[in-house]
Amino acid sequence: MDIKSKVSGIQHVGIPTNDMQKSIHFYKDLGFEVIWQTVNEQNGESVSFLRLGNLTMEIYENKQAVMKPGAIDHIALDVTDIDSIFSIMKSSSYQCLDEHVQFLPFWEHGVRFFTIIGPNKEKIEFCERKLSKEE
Repeated sequence: MDIKSKVSGIQHVGIPTNDMQKSIHFYKDLGFEVIWQTVNEQNGESVSFLRLGNLTMEIYENKQAVMKPGAIDHIALDVTDIDSIFSIMKSSSYQCLDEHVQFLPFWEHGVRFFTIIGPNKEKIEFCERKLSKEE
Protein backbone atom coordinates (compact mmCIF):
# COMPACT_ATOMS: atom_id res chain seq x y z
CA MET A 1 0.00 0.00 0.00
CA ASP A 2 1.20 3.49 -0.84
CA ILE A 3 0.83 5.77 2.22
CA LYS A 4 1.04 8.83 -0.04
CA SER A 5 -2.26 7.90 -1.68
CA LYS A 6 -4.00 7.95 1.72
CA VAL A 7 -2.65 11.33 2.95
CA SER A 8 -4.41 14.46 1.70
CA GLY A 9 -2.35 17.08 3.55
CA ILE A 10 -1.83 18.65 6.94
CA GLN A 11 -4.84 18.33 9.21
CA HIS A 12 -3.48 20.48 12.02
CA VAL A 13 -0.42 21.59 13.97
CA GLY A 14 -0.54 20.89 17.72
CA ILE A 15 0.68 23.56 20.10
CA PRO A 16 0.62 23.18 23.89
CA THR A 17 -0.13 26.28 25.94
CA ASN A 18 0.00 27.37 29.55
CA ASP A 19 -2.69 30.04 28.96
CA MET A 20 -5.51 29.22 26.52
CA GLN A 21 -7.06 32.69 26.48
CA LYS A 22 -3.73 34.38 25.83
CA SER A 23 -3.05 31.96 22.94
CA ILE A 24 -6.51 32.43 21.43
CA HIS A 25 -6.19 36.22 21.65
CA PHE A 26 -2.76 36.13 19.98
CA TYR A 27 -3.87 33.95 17.06
CA LYS A 28 -7.16 35.81 16.61
CA ASP A 29 -5.13 39.01 16.27
CA LEU A 30 -3.26 37.28 13.42
CA GLY A 31 -6.56 36.54 11.67
CA PHE A 32 -7.33 33.02 12.92
CA GLU A 33 -10.89 32.08 13.83
CA VAL A 34 -11.89 29.67 16.58
CA ILE A 35 -13.70 26.81 14.80
CA TRP A 36 -14.06 24.24 17.61
CA GLN A 37 -13.59 24.19 21.36
CA THR A 38 -13.92 21.27 23.74
CA VAL A 39 -12.40 19.57 26.75
CA ASN A 40 -10.45 16.37 26.29
CA GLU A 41 -12.19 14.27 28.95
CA GLN A 42 -9.26 11.81 29.02
CA ASN A 43 -6.91 14.36 30.56
CA GLY A 44 -9.07 17.38 31.42
CA GLU A 45 -7.30 19.68 28.95
CA SER A 46 -9.11 22.54 27.24
CA VAL A 47 -8.69 22.25 23.47
CA SER A 48 -9.31 24.88 20.79
CA PHE A 49 -8.97 24.53 17.04
CA LEU A 50 -8.24 27.75 15.16
CA ARG A 51 -8.15 28.20 11.39
CA LEU A 52 -6.71 30.72 8.97
CA GLY A 53 -7.12 29.79 5.32
CA ASN A 54 -6.11 26.14 5.00
CA LEU A 55 -4.04 26.06 8.23
CA THR A 56 -5.66 24.60 11.33
CA MET A 57 -3.96 24.68 14.71
CA GLU A 58 -4.88 22.66 17.78
CA ILE A 59 -4.08 24.64 20.91
CA TYR A 60 -4.38 22.64 24.12
CA GLU A 61 -3.88 23.88 27.65
CA ASN A 62 -1.72 21.30 29.40
CA LYS A 63 0.34 23.72 31.53
CA GLN A 64 3.46 22.01 30.17
CA ALA A 65 4.47 24.28 27.28
CA VAL A 66 8.28 24.43 27.24
CA MET A 67 8.29 28.11 26.30
CA LYS A 68 11.27 27.96 23.96
CA PRO A 69 11.84 27.65 20.17
CA GLY A 70 10.91 24.26 18.76
CA ALA A 71 7.94 23.90 21.12
CA ILE A 72 5.40 22.73 18.53
CA ASP A 73 4.25 19.36 19.82
CA HIS A 74 3.02 17.61 16.69
CA ILE A 75 2.03 17.83 13.05
CA ALA A 76 -1.12 15.91 12.14
CA LEU A 77 -1.74 14.54 8.67
CA ASP A 78 -5.25 14.17 7.30
CA VAL A 79 -5.74 10.60 6.09
CA THR A 80 -8.25 8.13 4.72
CA ASP A 81 -8.19 4.45 5.73
CA ILE A 82 -6.37 4.97 9.02
CA ASP A 83 -6.51 1.26 9.84
CA SER A 84 -4.42 0.39 6.78
CA ILE A 85 -1.87 3.10 7.54
CA PHE A 86 -1.65 1.97 11.18
CA SER A 87 -1.05 -1.60 10.03
CA ILE A 88 1.80 -0.45 7.78
CA MET A 89 3.38 1.58 10.57
CA LYS A 90 3.14 -1.27 13.09
CA SER A 91 4.72 -3.76 10.67
CA SER A 92 7.58 -1.44 9.70
CA SER A 93 10.47 0.19 11.53
CA TYR A 94 8.46 3.27 12.55
CA GLN A 95 8.24 3.94 16.28
CA CYS A 96 4.53 4.05 17.13
CA LEU A 97 3.46 5.74 20.36
CA ASP A 98 0.08 3.99 20.34
CA GLU A 99 -0.74 0.30 20.65
CA HIS A 100 -3.93 0.82 18.64
CA VAL A 101 -5.81 3.54 16.79
CA GLN A 102 -7.18 6.05 19.32
CA PHE A 103 -10.51 7.90 19.30
CA LEU A 104 -11.54 11.30 20.65
CA PRO A 105 -15.03 12.82 20.39
CA PHE A 106 -13.69 15.94 18.67
CA TRP A 107 -15.59 17.50 15.77
CA GLU A 108 -19.10 16.44 14.87
CA HIS A 109 -18.54 12.68 14.80
CA GLY A 110 -15.11 12.15 16.34
CA VAL A 111 -11.59 11.58 15.11
CA ARG A 112 -9.48 8.41 14.95
CA PHE A 113 -5.72 8.86 15.21
CA PHE A 114 -2.33 7.45 16.14
CA THR A 115 1.14 8.95 16.49
CA ILE A 116 4.66 8.00 15.42
CA ILE A 117 8.03 9.53 16.30
CA GLY A 118 10.11 11.14 13.54
CA PRO A 119 13.91 11.16 13.20
CA ASN A 120 14.21 14.38 15.24
CA LYS A 121 11.85 13.18 18.00
CA GLU A 122 8.99 15.13 16.41
CA LYS A 123 5.54 13.59 16.67
CA ILE A 124 3.61 12.87 13.48
CA GLU A 125 -0.07 12.20 14.08
CA PHE A 126 -2.22 10.46 11.48
CA CYS A 127 -5.87 11.56 11.78
CA GLU A 128 -9.09 10.47 10.14
CA ARG A 129 -12.12 12.60 10.95
CA LYS A 130 -15.29 10.56 11.04
CA LEU A 131 -17.79 12.05 8.61
CA SER A 132 -20.83 10.28 10.06
CA LYS A 133 -21.88 8.35 13.16
CA GLU A 134 -21.92 5.11 11.16
CA GLU A 135 -18.21 5.10 10.38
